[in-house]
Amino acid sequence: MTSCKIFVPVGACGGGIHDDAFEMGMAMNPDCIAMDAGSTDSGPAYLANGVCKYSEQSIAHDLELSIVAAVEHNIPLFIGSCGTCGTDSSLAHFAEIAEQIIVKHGYHIKIATISSQMDPHVLEKKWDEGKIHALPGAPEITRDVFASCQNIVGLMGAEPFIEAYRSGAQIVLGGRATDTGVIAAFGLMNGMNEGACWHGAKVVECGPQCTDTAGVCVMLELDHEGFTVYPTDPAAHCTPYTVSAHLLYENTNPFRLTEPGGSFITDDAVYTQLTPQATRVTGSRFERAGQYTMKLEGSRLAGYQNISLVGVADRDILRDLDSWIGFMRSHVQAVLDKHGFDRSTYSFDLRCFGHDAVVPLTDGENFIPREVGLLLSVTADTQEIATGIAKDFNPYLLHLPKNYQSAKDLLPTFAFPFSPVDTPRGPVYEFVLHHVVDVDDPLELVRINYKVY
Repeated sequence: MTSCKIFVPVGACGGGIHDDAFEMGMAMNPDCIAMDAGSTDSGPAYLANGVCKYSEQSIAHDLELSIVAAVEHNIPLFIGSCGTCGTDSSLAHFAEIAEQIIVKHGYHIKIATISSQMDPHVLEKKWDEGKIHALPGAPEITRDVFASCQNIVGLMGAEPFIEAYRSGAQIVLGGRATDTGVIAAFGLMNGMNEGACWHGAKVVECGPQCTDTAGVCVMLELDHEGFTVYPTDPAAHCTPYTVSAHLLYENTNPFRLTEPGGSFITDDAVYTQLTPQATRVTGSRFERAGQYTMKLEGSRLAGYQNISLVGVADRDILRDLDSWIGFMRSHVQAVLDKHGFDRSTYSFDLRCFGHDAVVPLTDGENFIPREVGLLLSVTADTQEIATGIAKDFNPYLLHLPKNYQSAKDLLPTFAFPFSPVDTPRGPVYEFVLHHVVDVDDPLELVRINYKVY
């Protein structure tokens, strides 16, 4: 092949493919459909529980569009990080939906599922051999951390997708993978420019984010010199700005991005506007690492939680909100101590949405909100402790004045939007791994299963 076209219909399978934009893309005769389906963006609970954040209906919609198009055009379909977290259970759920679609249409095809869930005992052995390394900012861990996790996955690269396709699978569903690996795979296996494969895959991994229009699909055209990227909708545009800007997404360094087998370097990349819709990129290169690694993601139980939400619109309190929040903390802490709650068994947090819950105020910033939503979250060793502490907060979330000692301070009333006012959330989880594991072969820690229909 002198070039190949990779069709990326959406940033995450299950996120909602736009039917019209998809049809436009398939009319351009792509050589492969590839997309990511997972993320850690929504926190550690999905990994811990091995479940998907998207609805089954949305997954089925996106999968059916993609499977039907792949079979009818006789091209491969690659999907990575199935089910958000890429565990064996979420991968199996994806595969079950795919099977229903295949049977419904009466297709006779070969499908592959690639597991990248890690065995804690294998990782313990790797740890003993000195083959697990911390990434910058990683928490300190011990050997025991692997067994404490509900689930651990490793991010595979492009090689398992290539292996599955070369073994005859037309539909390849992968567990946790790098967003780029699943998209770069087809170009790499067909001899396209290696730097362009990885750089281009990074640009299109989130679908329309590399364009100036939401809700469109994108095409990545790879060749031996570089790549061209363009939306399938002629009303949308890929520009040097929108294409290069995506390298800043989830990266500390937009000129060097690391994959399992090495890094692609973009500091010499040249971005050229070919047409109003298309941007051409050349000059990217790939540097192989001395050691192939897989990034590890692990999630474990952090405690049990209870939350309460209250709306505050009292102007007197809002004029000095920080002082009132400080008073709330100290006053209720004294109540909790009096009631015998052991401080080592819980923590609580108060966040004022509409004030500084997301972006902290700068020193000297004078801002009086019209209203705030005060969110209490209590995390404890048991649900009983978390619920008990939330209940002790209840009267103060409803009526706490600025100062109990002042006769002039009238008792305020705030607004609970729900009843009961405290909501037990059950178990909550935390990420505990930001590490890589050395592997002797890209397929060493993955398992590929095939099924023929």
